[in-house]
Amino acid sequence: MTTTTTPETAKKVTLQCQFCQSWNRVDAARAQDRPKCGKCGKPLLLDRPVALSDETFQRTIESSEIPVLVDFYADWCGPCKMMAPAVDAVAAKYQGQALVAKLNTDLAPQTAERFEIRGIPTTIVFEHGREVARQTGAIPQPMLEKMLTTRGPAAAP
Repeated sequence: MTTTTTPETAKKVTLQCQFCQSWNRVDAARAQDRPKCGKCGKPLLLDRPVALSDETFQRTIESSEIPVLVDFYADWCGPCKMMAPAVDAVAAKYQGQALVAKLNTDLAPQTAERFEIRGIPTTIVFEHGREVARQTGAIPQPMLEKMLTTRGPAAAP
């Protein structure tokens, strides 16, 4: 099935290039076309989680016209490591439909505090900059997908 979008209906994602740090606005429907940074020409990889920081979090979340699923994690966290492949799989599966991002709470303490992250992993889905779903604890891929599709807490099947 081919989706046709016009400039008026195309949903955009704004994110920072991981190579040159310039901001780019990307047509989400064309994410599979491997968009490139407007400044340095390197690929903006939307088929995997985008790394966020205290500096990039707010702009990325507020400027996205598609849902943003954020995995709040830490490198030392065992359950976070167990959940990472599921987060990666959701990023690949929902490329262009949702932006999947990761925020290391040890490196972004201001954002973690702002969203009252008390346990990790914590997954939050944002729409238009607003939190619409939250789940604390490691959850499998189907539950991550349910958070994106139902916009509520992931309930056990």
